[in-house]
Amino acid sequence: MNFIARYEELGQSFDFRKITLRRSLRINALKIKEDELKKRLLKNEIKLEKIPFVKNGYFYEAKFSLGSTPEYLQGYYYLQEAASQIPAEELDPLEGDIVLDMAASPGSKTTQLAQLMNNKGVIVALDTEKKRLQSLQNNLERLSATNTIIIKKDARHVLDLGVKFDRILLDAPCSGNFCVEPNYFAIRTLNDLHQRSKLQKELLGAAIKVLKPGGTIVYSTCSLEPEEDEMVIEWALVNHADIELVELKTKIGESGATNIFGKELRADVSKTRKFWPHKTGTEGFFIAKLKKKQEIIMQ
Repeated sequence: MNFIARYEELGQSFDFRKITLRRSLRINALKIKEDELKKRLLKNEIKLEKIPFVKNGYFYEAKFSLGSTPEYLQGYYYLQEAASQIPAEELDPLEGDIVLDMAASPGSKTTQLAQLMNNKGVIVALDTEKKRLQSLQNNLERLSATNTIIIKKDARHVLDLGVKFDRILLDAPCSGNFCVEPNYFAIRTLNDLHQRSKLQKELLGAAIKVLKPGGTIVYSTCSLEPEEDEMVIEWALVNHADIELVELKTKIGESGATNIFGKELRADVSKTRKFWPHKTGTEGFFIAKLKKKQEIIMQ
């Protein structure tokens, strides 16, 4: 399948071979003050530049790996792509919230949620594979995220827990994008997109069932494919009358497409955001924010 031709049909024209991403990190304010860590890294000739669209993120340049420094091992920062830092901030959890992270491993967004909540409230973090859960546990310990309960569970069956959540992060399993997978175009097929889309709809449907009235879901993927992005949100809006799309705070990226390969989607799908790497300088990314309508109490 010619993905480039699909992108052009969506109004995006670029040479993917010329796109290079800047490396980035997130300072962990649970363990160190931002200025203190900046001083320590600058002493080691690590160049830092504040990422303008997230709170604790920095682009960096270094002559050595930042995954083995004393500061990394002590959990003072997390190596996290710039776009990946946006979903947790958009979810904006409060200190007393009960939060669900549906696909938590390896813990980049889970630890960020804990940081935003100042280790207050509760995060329930789900994943299905033992090895991935071990990575999650290691990162939670390293970054001193203490308000998180880890459960080995397929998030499609989260209703079994008997818990309702104030906020839910669904950073959905997806087909990825060419920025993070060099042979993406050689191995991806349309069937892959449809299979992922099916799973994403099942996960999002499960999330809606366990969300409290007035609660928020942030749905994100690192995919550029409409089948996994705008069309999943369209499906949710059509099949779940109790949710609605709300505007995102972030202004980077561009509005989600509402005309996809000749198919007209609902106009409000434009409230979602798509990050095209040649325009944002980040990996390919998609994000949407959904709110559950308040229950109407009959008199």
